[in-house]
Amino acid sequence: MERHNENRHETEAVPSELIERCKSGDEAAWTELVEATYRDVYSLCLRILRDPDDAVEATQDAYLKAWRGLKGFRGDARFSTWLYRVASNAAISKLRSRKRRREREVGDEALALLESPGGTEERASVLLDVQRLEQAVGVLPEHYRAAVVLRDVYGMSIEEVAEKLGISETAAKVRVHRARKKLKEMLYDAGEEERER
Repeated sequence: MERHNENRHETEAVPSELIERCKSGDEAAWTELVEATYRDVYSLCLRILRDPDDAVEATQDAYLKAWRGLKGFRGDARFSTWLYRVASNAAISKLRSRKRRREREVGDEALALLESPGGTEERASVLLDVQRLEQAVGVLPEHYRAAVVLRDVYGMSIEEVAEKLGISETAAKVRVHRARKKLKEMLYDAGEEERER
């Protein structure tokens, strides 16, 4: 699972001048900001929800909440960090509001973004490993998946994970631990089967 790294977008960081224009109600600036950040926000929502339609809705909710709450952004943290928190809240709200569980594999869009050094064979091997991990994350129970994605993909602290999921820190630790354990079991068993063939 590719760990989300804000630094890889350092050259694409949202300029503070653009944020200030958005705060003053400049709609053209807001459109520019959304275009600059949409892919990352959608990717976060998709990783949590595992459903493209739900991810689009959560992304729209996130931007609506961000627009409404933008004046409250003081710049204590990076804008992208603040926006990811808004997006994770929107995705978790969507997850909670779903009446029934709808699991679908989302294809290899995210995998296409993975860059790997080395030859074609090495890249193919890395892509297969990432694909297996993405599929394993996809079949985790929703409460485990949300916890492990927030912790291991987006690098949130246990305290932040607990806050986003509305649970205690102890419960957050347990969920992350159990999710990792289940992932290891799924990947280890699948790896053993591959080697035995």
